Amino acid sequence: MALQCGIVGLPNVGKSTLFNCLSNAKAQAANFPFCTIEPNVGVITVPDERLNKIAELVNPQRIVPTTVEIVDIAGLVKGASKGEGLGNKFLANIRETDAILHVLRCFENENITHVDGSIDPVRDKEIIDTELQLKDLETVESRLSRVEKQAKTGGDKNAKAIYDILVQYRDALLQGKSARTVELDKEQLKLVKDLGLLTAKPVMYVCNVDEASAVNGNAYVEAVREATKDENAEILIVAAGLEADIAELETYEERQMFLEEAGLTESGVARLIKAAYKLLNLQTYFTAGVQEVRAWTFGKGWKAPQCAGVIHTDFEKGFIRAEVIKYNDYISLGSETACKEAGKINVEGKEYIVEDGDIMHFRFNV
Repeated sequence: MALQCGIVGLPNVGKSTLFNCLSNAKAQAANFPFCTIEPNVGVITVPDERLNKIAELVNPQRIVPTTVEIVDIAGLVKGASKGEGLGNKFLANIRETDAILHVLRCFENENITHVDGSIDPVRDKEIIDTELQLKDLETVESRLSRVEKQAKTGGDKNAKAIYDILVQYRDALLQGKSARTVELDKEQLKLVKDLGLLTAKPVMYVCNVDEASAVNGNAYVEAVREATKDENAEILIVAAGLEADIAELETYEERQMFLEEAGLTESGVARLIKAAYKLLNLQTYFTAGVQEVRAWTFGKGWKAPQCAGVIHTDFEKGFIRAEVIKYNDYISLGSETACKEAGKINVEGKEYIVEDGDIMHFRFNV
């Protein structure tokens, strides 16, 4: 499942520094706009303590974690929707992602110039929002002009429903609101999925702070919280500079000591990866054997055959049943055999909705 989160923001807010901490891909981090011209893609391992605990019990030959893709997209500027600052190219890169990590500068540093000359994350957020909304408005109005005639003549049975949705989108965008604020049911969303609206994508605001604000944030973060309170969006506090220092340390012990000294229990990068995974509506199930303990990615709400197909399409085509052990049962009892003896292995059919953390064994026949 190659779902992607795109990192966006104005130039010099810390996007590339953060991306470098997230992956081994080396985006150039420099003190000038547009140092990242082509989008850099990093395949990031998702930290999951459950995988490690299962592996401790099984002692497998190898451990395979799940991953998520992060794309570092060059800094947008005011006028991007009209092509300013290579805007059309950058907006196209955002369109290809599934969710947005919007980095906001919430720190002061006179050695790092801000493209607008002062620190104001709420203003920065509104600049990006406006550019994305203007591009979406262009998309919606273009589609409206085509659908309106079909809706009036009744030639297409879905045209009227699509027209009504487009009008809702247009009204929201004209009010300076993002498309994600328009409440639609699953069937309505299907009708307009091909629009690919930028502001319909789920978003998380990443407040990039100085080291002193890494634990509790600062006044800039509070301003962002207030500005986004009606958006149903998550906010994450990360000190990218601190994370870059941590990334330079060689051993796990050194990194943990560094974190403790900073008053943190977990790195901002680890929290960001987990949050990005959740933002994409992804969950994890496990397979466990002496050859391999592995985490598998699936979409929330998927049924057993779909999840089996993540391993191999034959598993989905020839699905017979799934044998399921709940994670807590596996950990408390210590092995598959013990779970079997205790009656803790459930046999599930095609309608079973897989839950996050399930340990699965699929039976299939092709």
